[in-house]
Amino acid sequence: MKSERIILGIDPGTTIMGFGLIKVENKKMSFVQMNELQLTKYKDHYKKLKLIFERTIELIDNYHPDEIAIEAPFFGKNVQSMLKLGRAQGVAMAAGLSREIPITEYLPKKIKMAITGNGNASKEQVAKMLQSQLKIGELPKNLDATDGLAAAVCHFYNSGKTDLGKSYTGWDAFIKQNPKRIK
Repeated sequence: MKSERIILGIDPGTTIMGFGLIKVENKKMSFVQMNELQLTKYKDHYKKLKLIFERTIELIDNYHPDEIAIEAPFFGKNVQSMLKLGRAQGVAMAAGLSREIPITEYLPKKIKMAITGNGNASKEQVAKMLQSQLKIGELPKNLDATDGLAAAVCHFYNSGKTDLGKSYTGWDAFIKQNPKRIK
């Protein structure tokens, strides 16, 4: 593993996509940026997916991340919401895969556990811990950006461990690991 790398963390969503970037140098992480893509003003779901793809590509082209960590969809009761969230995640993953950047998915509980030590921590607790760890001045109003940043930090903490989430290095790896999804 090289001594300097950039990790892009993404919290996919069709209302707000949060993202954060950290730089890792000599096994120490530092805050680069966090922000969110606001999608509430768009009614067309396909337009939202296009914007998620384009923004992810833009982040990749501007920051040249070596790895992407993405929050996996959680299992909710509303099937339509899960479908939309899964599509948002898939589009963000496709952007990374199109640039051949390794992607790792993390369950929300695993991210919270990595940041706070509590898999049931609130968004506010995760944000406050990140603020302390990365010496971030002011937190954003919406905490989707800190959720994206948390995915990147979780990936940093789990680097080198064998029990990562699902990982893909490109389309070929995705197809090999998901033969039932491809027909």
